[in-house]
Amino acid sequence: MPFIKYTSSDVALMARMMRAEAVGEGNLGMLFVGNVIVNRAKVDCLDFTDLRSVREVIFQVQGGNYSFEAVQKGSLFYRRARSHEKKLARKNLNFWRQHPAKFALWYFNPYGPCPPTWYGEPFSGQYKNHCYYEPAAGTCPSVY
Repeated sequence: MPFIKYTSSDVALMARMMRAEAVGEGNLGMLFVGNVIVNRAKVDCLDFTDLRSVREVIFQVQGGNYSFEAVQKGSLFYRRARSHEKKLARKNLNFWRQHPAKFALWYFNPYGPCPPTWYGEPFSGQYKNHCYYEPAAGTCPSVY
């Protein structure tokens, strides 16, 4: 059973985002980005209370900007999804989760070391260039 409901267009959209955000980090890096997308669609807390689909997560606007930089600036995002990336997206959507992004709702690529918190949320781990953050204990039980 899938982790969240999805369509074939959701798979393609998510695959495009995973590639745009983490193609340089290989399959595992793209899967970690996929974890964050799925987690945001699953939870009902913090900035993600009204998101229930892959499309809503990817095109969410916060503070006047898209939550994912690749939507605004990513030429890779606007290219057609490839079959390999779609396979990775389906893997996420069908419940693949792994540390450090297993419960993460945020990630970013800093210019230096990963800070211990990001906007008050605790650091859960790093994979290559991306730092992952999950909600502080007790603030978002629906992610766990």
